[in-house]
Amino acid sequence: MPLPTARPDDPAAVLHSSPPPRAGAPTVLKIVIAGGFGAGKTTAVGAVSEITPLSTEEYLTEASADVDSLAGIEAKVTTTVAFDFGRLSLPDAPMPLELFLFGTPGEDRFVDLWYDLSRGAVGAVVLVDTRRLESSFTPVSFFEDIGLPFVVAVNQFDGAHRYHPEQVRAALELPAAVPVVTCDARDTNHVAGVLLALVDHAVNSVATINRAGHAPSTTFQDA
Repeated sequence: MPLPTARPDDPAAVLHSSPPPRAGAPTVLKIVIAGGFGAGKTTAVGAVSEITPLSTEEYLTEASADVDSLAGIEAKVTTTVAFDFGRLSLPDAPMPLELFLFGTPGEDRFVDLWYDLSRGAVGAVVLVDTRRLESSFTPVSFFEDIGLPFVVAVNQFDGAHRYHPEQVRAALELPAAVPVVTCDARDTNHVAGVLLALVDHAVNSVATINRAGHAPSTTFQDA
């Protein structure tokens, strides 16, 4: 995996870098939906987006057979080659929100693109498929390295064993501060709940940094 490239400003600063929204206007936040190959990222964006999602799905071909393992997901016939985009408005949330959702391609060879998609984001959701847990280590390490707050959402595929979130935490060696939740990426309410959990985690992360008096690091701010 390539070493992180320094970017301007701190991702935490996204929460208070823009002018306060006018009265009644929602707070606009960018969120990254990441995860391993076949973890359900495109499905999650499509399930919750209030607009027709932008998708860059292409059919898998024999040319990718040596690098894109379909073990456990043999029915998968397409893959994201750039990004997915969707939008979700939450006017009834404690703080009215408008979320811009960017789904990453899952293959490790697209890591350079992950940097670009993460610029300006307030945080990330890492979708996990417990049938292919090894594919989750790269995105987890990526967001740890760039210092972007993230939550882990275990996508409960049909027929997959149901592990307790703390078992997944232990397997991925996640610190206690990282939320681990379960969801069905096909379910609008489940995905919306995960996104709210991420926003709450990001806000709490900023509060913790401010209380500690830490100076901002140099990563992402501008979208």
